[in-house]
Amino acid sequence: MAAIFTAENVLLFGAIIWFISILLSKTGARFGVPVLLVFLVIGMFLGVDGLGIKFDNYKYAQTIGMVSLTIILFTGGMDTKFSDIKPILGAGIVLSTLGVLLTTVFTGLFIYGVSHAFSHVIQIPLTLALLLAATMSSTDSASVFNILRSQKMGLRNKLQPLLEFESGSNDPMAYMLTIVMIQIINGGENADINAWRIIFNFLVQFGFGLGFGFLLGRLCVWIINNINLQNKSLYPIMMLSFIFFIFAFTDMFNGNGYLAVYIAGIVMGNSKLAETKSINSFLDGTTWLVQIVMFLMLGLLVNPKEMFTIAVPALIIGVFVILVGRPLSVFLCLLPFKGIGRRAKIFVSWVGLRGAAPIIFATYPVVENVPGSSLIFNVVFFITLTSLIIQGMTIPKVANWLKLSTVKDDGPENFGVDIPEELNTKLQQEVVVNEAYLKDYPLPEGTLVMIVERKNKYIVPNGKLFLKKGDKLLLISAKDDETPESQQTQSILEMISHKRSEESNRKSKLR
Repeated sequence: MAAIFTAENVLLFGAIIWFISILLSKTGARFGVPVLLVFLVIGMFLGVDGLGIKFDNYKYAQTIGMVSLTIILFTGGMDTKFSDIKPILGAGIVLSTLGVLLTTVFTGLFIYGVSHAFSHVIQIPLTLALLLAATMSSTDSASVFNILRSQKMGLRNKLQPLLEFESGSNDPMAYMLTIVMIQIINGGENADINAWRIIFNFLVQFGFGLGFGFLLGRLCVWIINNINLQNKSLYPIMMLSFIFFIFAFTDMFNGNGYLAVYIAGIVMGNSKLAETKSINSFLDGTTWLVQIVMFLMLGLLVNPKEMFTIAVPALIIGVFVILVGRPLSVFLCLLPFKGIGRRAKIFVSWVGLRGAAPIIFATYPVVENVPGSSLIFNVVFFITLTSLIIQGMTIPKVANWLKLSTVKDDGPENFGVDIPEELNTKLQQEVVVNEAYLKDYPLPEGTLVMIVERKNKYIVPNGKLFLKKGDKLLLISAKDDETPESQQTQSILEMISHKRSEESNRKSKLR
């Protein structure tokens, strides 16, 4: 038996599992199945009730989940543009704090009632019901980021940045509620449930999380831009070390590390960084890797047979969270924000996806030996599956039904072209509406057309090119804050355009 589990065989088996998972995820995405749900189901198939792989170390699972969530949240922050979240910042903060608290209270009280209705299956005290609710009170960042960004659709009314900001920033609140409830339950009659102490701890967690996230994010920006590494491949590796340092350093001072890395990601993603393209490519690949590992691992961790005994009450709880608990908290939280309409609130309520984060938070009671913790884990896992299936597979349909979806450009932003920051220029895309020759096409002063995309083909333009309706133009211009005397930038732009035209002519002659 020992010969079977050699390091070489484990690597071979792991590589095959990853490859098959990726192939199946492609098929699942084609039929509207969330990719991460595919990884989760594959993990269950490989587990003790499937192929028989046994993995029951909740402590290891918790550590793997912590590392994975740290990278996922940071990458989500890096992809969040402050200009996009600024209009929805107030609503996002309320949803990620008060919204999580209200969801916990509503769901906890409902679970307490359900446990007495199904006393022959589960019967738990109020404190344990609130702990169960706390573990699954946040929307999962990995699931929301993945589903919203993989669907070939856009959303009106700044809904996508609102949902992504909420999912990226509400994990800290759920984490803190989970820890507080564990302390109260394990403390028994001697538990310190002083309300002011709890509020103080919350303020410390949020305050240090925000403060360290911002300050360390700014420090990392300065280091990356001034360290001048000769080996450019080391920049992404250094970024990874920054992520783990920010999380651990913040946690050392009792701040919330998850919030800190998300804020640091926003700070760094909205700053000028050396080697931005290589860093982003590395983080995107690493994020996918940790998501695959995390969901496969969580699938291995569960025992499907144990979930059958709690299936009915867990399904009732899951439906309550989807149709009552989440919508009620969303509508109450968004009451002061008059710019968010009823249809938008309904959609925000529907995109309350549960995923890896609730399952990982559900491992904390198990590790801390909380009575009834195995029940909590199984219920949360079942509800996560329910959420990914019911909500995850219907997001595009609900968006279309509510008339909130828009056509999204699936091509790479700015055609995948990067311009060095020192040129002090900006790139933007524009779609041709009125046909004209390029020389007659109306453009702002100081703006040049670098590339024209037509039916998935790229054209290096000159003044004689006739622009057709639907052509996509990649425009380059001086930044808005440039002074009139900055003529050097304009000369550089003309030089770039001239060189591209020469290159195009040279290739045409070669053909």
